[in-house]
Amino acid sequence: MAVRPCLRWPDGRLRTQAEDVAGITDEIRATWADMIDTMEAMPGVGLAAPQIGVMLRLAVVDASDTRGQAVRMANPEILHASVQMREHDEASPNLPGVHARINRPRAVTVRFVNAADEIEERDFVGLWATSVQHQIDHLAGRMYFDRLSKVKRDMLLRRARKVG
Repeated sequence: MAVRPCLRWPDGRLRTQAEDVAGITDEIRATWADMIDTMEAMPGVGLAAPQIGVMLRLAVVDASDTRGQAVRMANPEILHASVQMREHDEASPNLPGVHARINRPRAVTVRFVNAADEIEERDFVGLWATSVQHQIDHLAGRMYFDRLSKVKRDMLLRRARKVG
């Protein structure tokens, strides 16, 4: 398939809520394939469709050690989140050169439509859970730095302007 360019912050599409996917088509499968190629090229552990300018609720996540284990999700939603939190250094290809420590639930249960066009519920833990939550934020028009205090967010965005 193809590696697609990622939008650059502050592109307005990164602040726009993505549209639900009506059904899994060949076009959706091709978009997922491009998303996986793009994620692998970064390299990263997840990608949401709006990051490449496709305004659909599509995400891919692969936090496996071996790679090649990407989970393809349409219309993902978090059903349950653990009380126990996990801190992780997060970044985005949409805002290259900067990162921040973000605290998120250590485990989540997510419902989504899979590549077979079936509703699936799956538990994600650790880096998998962090990445899934990060992608779901993108689908809602949120960036990881929105989870920072105003002071830390402003510092990160100033630093990003210097890097970019």
